[in-house]
Order: sequence, then C-alpha cells, then structure tokens
Amino acid sequence: MLIGLTGGIGSGKSVISNELRKMGYAVYDSDKEAKRLILENEQVRKKMIGLFGKDVYRDGIYQTGLVAQQVFADSSLLAQLNAIVHPAVKEDLLRWSHAQMGLSKNQILFVECAILYQAGLDSVCEKVVAVTAPEEIRLARVVARDCTDINKVRARMRAQEVEKDIEKADILINNDGKKAIPTLCEEIVQQI
Repeated sequence: MLIGLTGGIGSGKSVISNELRKMGYAVYDSDKEAKRLILENEQVRKKMIGLFGKDVYRDGIYQTGLVAQQVFADSSLLAQLNAIVHPAVKEDLLRWSHAQMGLSKNQILFVECAILYQAGLDSVCEKVVAVTAPEEIRLARVVARDCTDINKVRARMRAQEVEKDIEKADILINNDGKKAIPTLCEEIVQQI
C-alpha cells in the first residue's frame, strides 16, 4: 500500500518521514530522487539539455541556479520542466514501490512530496496524508532551518500553491508542535 505524504514548506513532512523510517517504514523522498534522476537518467538529461541548452550540466554538475532563474521568469518553461521531471519521478516511484513490496515485511510504503498532486503522484497512492501547521510556525521553521529572509520563504510558499490541495487529502495531521512527532506518526499509521 503506497501512502502519499504531502504538505507545504515548513509543515514538518520531512521530520515525519524521518520518524516513519525509524519506525521501519520505507519512504520515497521525491525531491531527493528527482535530483538523482536529473543527474543520472539519460532520457531526462537529454530532455533537460534540449530545453535549457548544454550549459544546464557543467562538468557533469546540474546547474540548479541557472534553471531556477529561467523557470521563475517563464512559467511555460516551468511547465516544460515539470513535464520532464514529474513523469520520470512517477515511473521511478512505481519501480521503487514494486521492489519494496518484495523486500519489506511491512506492506505500508510512503512517498514524501510537497507537490504530490501537481506531480500526479496522488494517482498511484491509496491514501494521502497532509501535514499542516499554522503559517507563523511554518515561516519560523524555514527561516531558522535555511537561515533565510522571511519574505523569500513567503514567496516560496506562494509558489508551491500546496494549501489548496490539503483539502483533497484523506488524513490531516496538524504538526503545530503540541504533539511529539512519534505520536503524530502513530496517528498516521492508525488512520491508514
């Protein structure tokens, strides 16, 4: 059973994912795997070069800043980037989940993805868990974690547009700091 785990920046979904791993559950980190696929998947690399030019990889290193600068200036480029990366991540997730089902004694798997619905990964999940927290708490967490400006964090929150998708989730978990993370994870497992 594949369970989606989503939530906006600073909601604590990565902290929840790490605790689920400690509890023995396998968790697919879509951000980490997308970065891996951008570097290692030959089809993705060819498409990225076709879209952004050969400078997108300098000395074998993916130029995140170059891509970010271009896609934030041109929403059609962002859509084209997503059309390259999202299907590759979905295919990789399915391959991973099938392999995990054969290896794991625990038949509950998780996929962590901030943009689960936008990436179309909800379509392969049996249930979706949304991790939420009040905006002030999320802002404080990200400012402290990333040592960044609060206005930059607000801009990232707006860019993710995750809040409207939270209502679609099957399970809502409020990570406002009032309950311990292991307790929240137990609540998730009990509701699946």
